[in-house]
Amino acid sequence: MPLHSTFACLPPHVATRRGAKTRATLLLGSLLALSACGNFDMDFRGLAGGELSTAQAAQSVGTAQRPQPDNRGVISYPGYQVALAGRGDTVADVASRIGMSPAELGRYNGLALDAPLREGELLALPRRVAEPAGGVIKPEGEINITTLAGDAIDRAGNSLATTTTAPKVSGQQPIRHRVERGETAYSIARNYDVSVRSLADWNGLGSSLTVREGQHLLIPIKVAAPVKETRISQPGQGSSTPTPPSAAEALPKDEVKRPAPKAPEAPKLADTRTKASAAQMSLPVAGKVTSAFDAEKAGYILISAKPGDPVNAAAAGTVRLVSKDVEGEEIVVIDHGNGTQTAYSFISGITVKKGQKVNRGQQIAVATKNRYNAIQFLVFKGTEPVDPMPYLN
Repeated sequence: MPLHSTFACLPPHVATRRGAKTRATLLLGSLLALSACGNFDMDFRGLAGGELSTAQAAQSVGTAQRPQPDNRGVISYPGYQVALAGRGDTVADVASRIGMSPAELGRYNGLALDAPLREGELLALPRRVAEPAGGVIKPEGEINITTLAGDAIDRAGNSLATTTTAPKVSGQQPIRHRVERGETAYSIARNYDVSVRSLADWNGLGSSLTVREGQHLLIPIKVAAPVKETRISQPGQGSSTPTPPSAAEALPKDEVKRPAPKAPEAPKLADTRTKASAAQMSLPVAGKVTSAFDAEKAGYILISAKPGDPVNAAAAGTVRLVSKDVEGEEIVVIDHGNGTQTAYSFISGITVKKGQKVNRGQQIAVATKNRYNAIQFLVFKGTEPVDPMPYLN
């Protein structure tokens, strides 16, 4: 599992995700707080591009828009109903609007009666209330087309009436997920192969993406991405064959002789060569860099390593963090002074402790078996992830 993720033990404002650089900044800025935490879900999803991104599983599909609630905020499915909070609502306000006991609604959702709710926050209903005017949302095949047509005719012929019949709404019933201890919005989105942004939009999680134990979430309905039509030209069709130059004009009889090109001069490597000993850091494993640094997509590099290969400190410093995420992945962070830190993951068998001084090249762990056949290596300057290569060259 990659390194950077939602920090389950941090307050919401620390756990906010707003782009690759912000997420990397939060990683380093939270190191001291993390050292006092238990487990946290390190995932590096914001910095990763390609296979390491947690959005990868959701990229081949889109998600439908959440159905619109009625004027009470109620959305009704065959198996359950939910209600959405308005701006400034409390549990008691929502309960009063839908005709339900505030204590019953709060107890079912694990909330106090006066708990402030975010606009659009979703509350599960412990029992059914009066159905919306449009009725229960059912799959398209279960809606009577004759009834739909009749409703449309009635509305068209009764335009002066003070009330109208709401149109029937079709759509699949989404899965309703109850948040367990230790889960985050990111881990839930990953388990259901949907984007965390879509999960937040459906459930009104807000920019903090905070979820609580016992909370009920609707999993967005996935829709297949449109398939682009590819036109295949039949034999003899398509682009025309260009006319050869010789067919338009005959070649001259006497060809002009041109001097042979001069061989390029050998580069003066001695003027640009740098000594290996002058590098600020050394590679933590004796492998090749297989994934380049990208500040917007991947704020780290991958270095090839076999399971059991020694992982060494890239430079002398003090161990700042030794920890695990909720799935058991281990991480070491070393502070090298002058605002420079390095981080190592996809490792096990850690041999150092927090606060320990280490030398350059000193073994701190061994590489694990993973599908990337590599370790993950980061360099931070201040709180910004930077390209490790200038430090290694």
